[in-house]
Amino acid sequence: MSKMAMRRAWFQVHKWIGLVLAILIIPLSLSGAALVWHDALDRIVDPARYAVTGKTVIGPDSYVAAARAALKHGERIATLTMPDDGGPVVVAVSVANAPTQPGPPQRTMVYLDPPTARVLEVSPSNGGLVRFLHVLHGSLQLPGVGRSIVGWIGVAMMVSCFTGLWLWWPTVGKWTRGLRFRRHRDVETNLHHLFGFWIALPLFVLSLTGAWISFPQVFGKLTGEASRPRGGPDRGAMMRARPLMSPAQPLAVAIGKARAIVDNAPLRSVAWPTDLSADWTVTFQSSGASIGVKVADDTGGATAAAARSQGGVARWMRRIHDGTDMGALWQVIIFLGGILPAVLAVTGVIMWWYARKWKADLAARRAA
Repeated sequence: MSKMAMRRAWFQVHKWIGLVLAILIIPLSLSGAALVWHDALDRIVDPARYAVTGKTVIGPDSYVAAARAALKHGERIATLTMPDDGGPVVVAVSVANAPTQPGPPQRTMVYLDPPTARVLEVSPSNGGLVRFLHVLHGSLQLPGVGRSIVGWIGVAMMVSCFTGLWLWWPTVGKWTRGLRFRRHRDVETNLHHLFGFWIALPLFVLSLTGAWISFPQVFGKLTGEASRPRGGPDRGAMMRARPLMSPAQPLAVAIGKARAIVDNAPLRSVAWPTDLSADWTVTFQSSGASIGVKVADDTGGATAAAARSQGGVARWMRRIHDGTDMGALWQVIIFLGGILPAVLAVTGVIMWWYARKWKADLAARRAA
């Protein structure tokens, strides 16, 4: 295959990836750009839940008692999460008669003021703009199959980045000729060439990490990172398990027995025992690492659980994708990596439309 024939083939691949996925790329990219600063955005759109009066915390029992007063009949407390950034205490509640569907179960979230245990807001876990954007970006609001669709879009975008760079490369002269803005008479074509070049590498990285997050089992085999052992409890079933209404061990006792193993570490979260796992899970935060302790609800015995991994390739892929602890520069790059693909999708569709019109006019002139 000649160089020009290969270029035409790559052009067709690049064009049809852009045309077919344009309607999906725009919401995915814009939601990703917004979620770069999801904490700040959540404070802006839901200020009531962050109207705390201070950072001082009181006993966990006080938060549980305040949350229970706001519960409906049949609801059960599932987790208690302490603040780590000056935000509220959050109690997640298992919803009675919640519909069974793929993905995380629906919860009722109770936001509490740390110094007073006053209820700041009660809202569903799937409610609010930020949560909507998270689900849109992760699964296109399609339970079950949406995550896989997003993963395959990431694979297609990696191919689009490669073919785009191939097509950007000037056919004559030095490669620096491609950096010129005016390579075509149409503004949208020049914008497509210019933005496409500068965003190609970051977009390739974001597409790769997005596909990695969508298909952790596939990529986990490449890196050798252990996945959940076969024969163990299903993760989805564990997430949807019902918390016990009246555990044998009181909350204070469970935390006290966990502290006997982990000294001088601030409490991060507590997960209630369920009908599938009769253990309290008490997590502490120490030197940037999460230390978990399992407390058996029947016997009260406490054992150190496996520490939550803070490293690994999968963890790094997620950090690179969402910009967590990656610095302001990379977060700005990710933000542009969300805005510019939408611009490329729009300019690409305009270029295709003008090309169709130009070819139709040319055919009419030849026929005349």
